[in-house]
Amino acid sequence: MYVAVKGGERAIDNAHAWLAEERRGDTSVPELTVAQIREQMALAVNRVMAEGSLYDPDLAALAIKQARGDLIEAIFLIRAYRTTLPRFGGSTAIDTENMSCDRRISATFKDAPGGQVLGPTFDYTHRLLDFKLAADGEATDVPVDTPNQDTTPHIMSFLDQEQLIQSEPAGDDTPPDLTRTPLELPATRALRLQSLTRGDEGFILGMAYSTQRGYARNHAFVAELRIGTVPVEMEIPELGFAIDVGEITVTECETVNQFQGSKTQPPQFTRGYGLVFGMTERKAISMALVDRALRWKELGEDNLGAPAQDEEFVLYHSDNIQATGFLEHIKLPHYVDFQSELELIRKLRCEAQANLTQEAAE
Repeated sequence: MYVAVKGGERAIDNAHAWLAEERRGDTSVPELTVAQIREQMALAVNRVMAEGSLYDPDLAALAIKQARGDLIEAIFLIRAYRTTLPRFGGSTAIDTENMSCDRRISATFKDAPGGQVLGPTFDYTHRLLDFKLAADGEATDVPVDTPNQDTTPHIMSFLDQEQLIQSEPAGDDTPPDLTRTPLELPATRALRLQSLTRGDEGFILGMAYSTQRGYARNHAFVAELRIGTVPVEMEIPELGFAIDVGEITVTECETVNQFQGSKTQPPQFTRGYGLVFGMTERKAISMALVDRALRWKELGEDNLGAPAQDEEFVLYHSDNIQATGFLEHIKLPHYVDFQSELELIRKLRCEAQANLTQEAAE
């Protein structure tokens, strides 16, 4: 990251003061509270938590307020704060079959075992501005789906029973933690999924869209999309067993993809996978599509040269904090660098002019 800057301390203090004034806005308008942002801008909060790699709705809402709604700046604040926290241990892998589903749909099986729960979604709204919200009016009361409290099996498990989809053996080794160790290539699938989870939503969406337009030739169906709360457990060595330490809301997406087979794999379906903090279904679906595109080598497929198949391109450019740091450092003082280039251009122009003059004389 390029964050260091040299300059007049008084000017910097004044800039900070002006920024605080701009952030507050018109003082005749009531100030937004962190609780209001947390409760009424939940999707923005969810994105900050996901890409900041820290599940804390209150801190994410605070970061959004401090950043004046700039989500990338808020993600930067959350990541910076995260580095100050002590690490007490690691939780066990969450079991999404035990999810209390607020939303659970399948685009592949109409009568999905366990039922479909439409839940809160923009999918069927008319995308018309609701001016009652501008008048501080309340939305019309509508029936609310009851969350599914029962264990809900994954739809992919029914394809597994018929051996129609590639098996996914569970790994025994704990994958490396991308928040603590730098990304190295080639990356394992677990490491790629971590990188995609905290990658910029817009970038991952663009990569996923490219696969749908023919790059990487992967036609995907959403086998299952589920949103809900899952318990988080942690092994306590002194106790000898795991205990619940809380619960989190996550979005999980599994896609089923066509696969004609290869030299190493028989014809079967394959899957893409996405899991993100909060209600973040666009990101989870995008993540699943890109995950599948990046699996070409392990499945013995041809590399078509598609951007979404290029592991280095996708993983090294998806992190919006790294991208922002490198992009925005060019607005900081580069006086010496530019002066050297300016002198070089002047010298080259003088030499070129001298050569033209000599040629004309001859």
